This record gives sequence, C-alpha cells and structure tokens, in this order.
Amino acid sequence: MASRNFYIQLILRVIFITITAVVLAFSVAFKWYFSLGLFVLILGAQVFSLITFINRTNRKIAYFFDAIKNEDFTLRFPEGVTIESFKELNRSLNRVNGLIQEVHMQLQIREQYYQEILKQASIGIMTYNEKGHILFANPTLEKLLDYTPLNHIKQLKQVDETLYQIFKNFNPFERKLFQLSNEREQIQLALKSTPLMLNGQSLQLVVVQDIHKELDEKETESWVRLIRVLTHEIMNTITPIASISDSIIKYYRKGDKITPMEELEEVQIKNTLKGLEVIKEQGGDLMDFVQSYRSLLHVPEPNKSLVKGKDLLEKIDVLMSARLVDGESEFATVCHPEDLEFYIDEKQISQVLINLGKNALQAVESTNGGKVQMIAGIDENGSKFIDIRDNGPGISPEVMDEIFVPFFTTKSEGTGIGLSLSKRVIQLHGGSIQVRSVPGSETVFRLTFA
Repeated sequence: MASRNFYIQLILRVIFITITAVVLAFSVAFKWYFSLGLFVLILGAQVFSLITFINRTNRKIAYFFDAIKNEDFTLRFPEGVTIESFKELNRSLNRVNGLIQEVHMQLQIREQYYQEILKQASIGIMTYNEKGHILFANPTLEKLLDYTPLNHIKQLKQVDETLYQIFKNFNPFERKLFQLSNEREQIQLALKSTPLMLNGQSLQLVVVQDIHKELDEKETESWVRLIRVLTHEIMNTITPIASISDSIIKYYRKGDKITPMEELEEVQIKNTLKGLEVIKEQGGDLMDFVQSYRSLLHVPEPNKSLVKGKDLLEKIDVLMSARLVDGESEFATVCHPEDLEFYIDEKQISQVLINLGKNALQAVESTNGGKVQMIAGIDENGSKFIDIRDNGPGISPEVMDEIFVPFFTTKSEGTGIGLSLSKRVIQLHGGSIQVRSVPGSETVFRLTFA
C-alpha cells in the first residue's frame, strides 16, 4: 500500500510536468509571450519538487549509514508523516537501526568479556604491529616485566636490551627462553610468537610465561629421582660389605675379648679371605660407580666444527654393523639431504650415536625382523635432527620418566649413565633429546640441534 502511494505520487508529478512542458511548447509555438515566463517558472518548480521528493529518501538512507558508520544510534526518523510510503520507510530504518544497535551492544559486551579474560590470564599476552607499536599488553605481562604502561617495544630496552632484541627480531612460531634479572629476583621466561592478521594489518602475538616455578619443581623432582637411584646403588654395594664385615668380626672377637690365634680354625681363616675378596670386589664396584658419577659431572665443552651428516652416519654404520649377528637384525642409515652438515663435536656426538645405536640393537635382539635405522634430516621448523629408530618391544610408560635419570638401568649389566651422559652432551651442544615409544611397535630417540 505504501509503495503504491509512492508510485501514484511519482506518476502524478511526472504527468503534471509533461502537461506543463506541452503547454510551454504551445506558448513558444503560438508566441504567447505573456504566459511563457509563468509556465517556465511552473515547470522549474515541478522539476525541483520531483527531485526533492526523490532525494528525500536518498538523504534519509545516507544519514542513516553515516550515523551507523559513526556508531551513533540516537538517530530516529519520524513515523508520523502524512505520506504513507515515507512513514513505512522511516519505520523500517528505525527497526534496522535498533537491530544494529543491539548487535553492536552484544559485540561490546563480548569484547569486554574477552578483554577481562585476557587481563585476568595468568600468562603475559602482548600484540604489536610491524612498526613496534603495542596494541595490547595485559597486566600480567606488565607485572612480569615490572614496567607500565607499555606502548612500544622500544620501552623494553629499559627492562633489558636482550629482551628488546628478542621482540624486535621475533619470527612467527618461534620460541625463546629468557632469564630476566632485577633487584628482587631472577625470572625464567618462556616466550612464544604467533602471527595475526587484523583488519588487513599484520600483527605479532607474543605469549610470555614465568616457568621458574615449573623449572624448580622439575629440578627438585630430578634430584629426588637421582637421590633414590644413588641410595639404591650405594645400599646394594654397602649392605654386603657390612654383613660380611660383621661375620668376620665375630670370628676374631668374643664379647669384649679378641679370640686367641690357637682357637681359630682353618675354615674361619678361609672364610675371612673369601669375605675380604668380596669386600674388595664390592669396593671396586663402588669406585667404578663414583668414577662414572665424576665422568657425568665433568663432560668437556664441545670442540665444534662442520661435519657432513652422510660421513658421520657412514662411520656409525661401520661400527654398528660389526655388532650385528648374521641374519638376526638389520642396521641402516639415511641422510637427507645428502649435503646436510652439522656444527658439532664429532667425537662426542659419535659416542652418543654409538651408545643409542647399541641400545637399539640390544632392544631388537629378541624381535623377529629386528631393524634399527639412523636418520638425519631437517624438520618442518628448519632444525637439524638425527633419529634412532627401532622396532623392538618399546619402553613401558612406567620406565619412560626414569630413563634419563643417572644410574637408572633396567639391564643386569651397565652403569646406567649412558642416556643421561648422552643428554648432557646434547645440552652442551645447545640441542635437545626426546624419546617417543609405542610398546610392541616402535621407539624413536630424536637428537635436535640448534
């Protein structure tokens, strides 16, 4: 109905303009000069009225969108106008304005909700653009860095120059560890970078977490495990010595008096010699144990040089192949790309690979079709690695947490420092060693180099 009224008014105005134009044409043709000016004024007024009538709607819509753009939701259009079509249009614009206002309020509430979550988060969060301007930094981050307010990453120079360089040169998906020292304490921070795109603008999101407490807990846990293993090993050595010593003392002392030589029997003397031999043997084992402990504590700094990965693995292949029993197990090496190079201490890393390769071959001894692979390559993050894979019985979850604890071993022979020593060597190279095992299927030790 409203649209029909609008069109009727439009048609009537066009008809009146047409009639006026025809009359104006007759005035010119018949030279009715006295009425020519009048009809020109009437025609101009009608055209102006038509344009105003049509543009009234356009102006309302333009005002409406300008108000929405400026987030001004107070604009209201009168719904009491006489023209039914304009009344319906105004009512529709007011309805749309109300809906947009409601959506805008919901978005604001949601944004405030997320902002509050970020403010209350226990980890530090920061976003900054390519020019270093900080768009957001939550209170946790400002508390960790003891600096507020944060507006630009250059302000981090006042916290620590090295920290500023980390943020300045942060690459997407990169992880960093940083120890921040101040007058009160030392804080171990873990930083992770993630790229973002917001309104066509490239941003960097950095998450900062204080891992000092977690490191302390891990360190304490490691000490507990080490002390437990050390206690076990030392007690196993000392207990027989104490027991045998007590037995020998009983041969030569009765109460508070020393047994006379003439009362000693030959069997007692023989048992004494056997006991002393056992004590000597146990003492030697204890000395070996202490020597192993010293070797773990005094790993020399790596003497690094560029080593071709293919040559390194070929040497390990020769050494491991000598340990194979014909037809029982298989050992293979793969280097990809073939020109891959490692900046390492070749002697130290070779010893680590030999130790891990030997363990893998021992693991597949009782496996049909036992196979050990040593694979060198580059992972998706661009880090160089060497994998030692075997299809042996695997490592049980109960043992997995203990395998890198010094002196822990499930073997009847050995000191139990092989893996812990290997881990120490890799750490001195700035790398890491991880293990993944699926019992009954596969075990993989990965050495990752910085």
